[in-house]
Amino acid sequence: MPYRVLVSDPLAQEGVDILQSHDDVHVDVKTKLPPDELKSIIGQYDALVIRSGTQVSKEIIEHADKLKVIGRAGVGVDNVDIVAATQRGVIVMNTPGGNTVSTAEHTWAMLMSVSRNIPPAYISLREGRWDRKKYTGKELLGKTIGIIGLGRIGSVVGERAKAFGMKVLGYDPFTSDERIKQMGFEPVALDDLFARSDYITVHTPRSKETTHLLDDQAFAKMKKGVRVINCARGGIIDEEALLRALESGKCAGAALDVYESEPPSADHPLVQRDDCICTPHLGASTEEAQTNVAIDIARNVLDALTGGEVRNAINIPSIPPELRAALEPYISLSEKLGMFAVQYFGKRPERMEVTYSGPLSTHDTSLLTLSVLKGLLTPVLSETVNFVNAPLLAEQRHIDYTESKTPKAEGFTNLITVKLSAGDESISVSGTTFADDARIVRVDGFRIEGKPYGTVLFFMNVDQPGVIGHVCTVLGKHNVNIADMSLGRKERGGYAITVCNVDAPVPDTVIEELLSMNLVRDIKVIDLR
Repeated sequence: MPYRVLVSDPLAQEGVDILQSHDDVHVDVKTKLPPDELKSIIGQYDALVIRSGTQVSKEIIEHADKLKVIGRAGVGVDNVDIVAATQRGVIVMNTPGGNTVSTAEHTWAMLMSVSRNIPPAYISLREGRWDRKKYTGKELLGKTIGIIGLGRIGSVVGERAKAFGMKVLGYDPFTSDERIKQMGFEPVALDDLFARSDYITVHTPRSKETTHLLDDQAFAKMKKGVRVINCARGGIIDEEALLRALESGKCAGAALDVYESEPPSADHPLVQRDDCICTPHLGASTEEAQTNVAIDIARNVLDALTGGEVRNAINIPSIPPELRAALEPYISLSEKLGMFAVQYFGKRPERMEVTYSGPLSTHDTSLLTLSVLKGLLTPVLSETVNFVNAPLLAEQRHIDYTESKTPKAEGFTNLITVKLSAGDESISVSGTTFADDARIVRVDGFRIEGKPYGTVLFFMNVDQPGVIGHVCTVLGKHNVNIADMSLGRKERGGYAITVCNVDAPVPDTVIEELLSMNLVRDIKVIDLR
């Protein structure tokens, strides 16, 4: 059958040629369309190919009556309403590997520039000065580089470092030590990396755990004269802390391609410094990267349209309609259980066991297990995690996963239990649905009725009068509004657990105040958004 594809952002011609090479595909290239015009014509198309320029809003998707796939030539899909697309059954896919080499090479361009003071030396020479002594640099041979985050880009950066004769330290809590050693790097704890590295480069997503990962405390643990590079996400390095480290001489130089606020102001203090090399988010801006992502997305879109393998799907896999109807209420629950479990566990699991109890156990639950795995990996990886690549990502990180089934659900119609373990430590979380409304009903044997959405404040507390009231008072004092709360205990007077949905992130100061009570412990802020 014939298909129509709209390319609404500039795409390398190689990608357009691949789309046009298929006999059943007609391609229209219409860039810089106003939203109203895009909305008026999108109903004619089976596929939409975009980059970062087109905003695919819920309103646009609601007018896309024929749309089957949205293909993003690049990694980020912030400009696509994923929820709206999923609700309409539209596959959203991206090209996570197309810019790996480009970003890794830009990291090295930045590292070399900050090592040899190339930009300020060039400016000095252009202005008529001959400042050879002022811009004396550092050799890389024999130096130690610490890489935080060993996904696609971080691992390529490490490979290049070995070619320069550098010692490579690797930190990634979700990559096993064995895997890091196989890469040829030395696995280390984060504080060890800070203390030993001459150069530190970050390659992680920005999350609650990684925001301001390099702050004043981190810089205090580093060598005097350390140099830091960020070509990953703005905000991983605390810019004010970096400025203080540069001013004090603790940090000899920095290189930034990304910023907490983009674009940074012209008078930004870091942009004005000779010892901080700054570029305008150029990590993926090479001709080769743009060609690669164009070719990748064209092939993937064609396969999705013509019944081939669906690759790099962000939202939903291709599954039989009858199976999806049976599993639909549990797909989201499974993913939320994985997200909750891994953040509650707080470390890299070595094993994940999923148990299905009740009538649900009679179905093929492999999709649900993938949903749990996707939820487990999503909060901690820079890669886009989906149903296609989740098993490979787990294998690379030496996370074994199994599923088991039992017809008895112990008081529930259906029950999904996720158990994570590492060494002798383990946790378990169970969930079910009530009239398609998801609930977390057990955490390590405690009965609960938690709602798996938004920001969750989870803690264990002494089971005595006044504790919860005091917690609520502290939250209220800091303007943290409670949306839902559920409590559970095993016995009177022992310990109880609380699952509290709040409307905003919980500041560290609130956590510290709650812990100071000595009645509350094991506090976790769990992001289920």
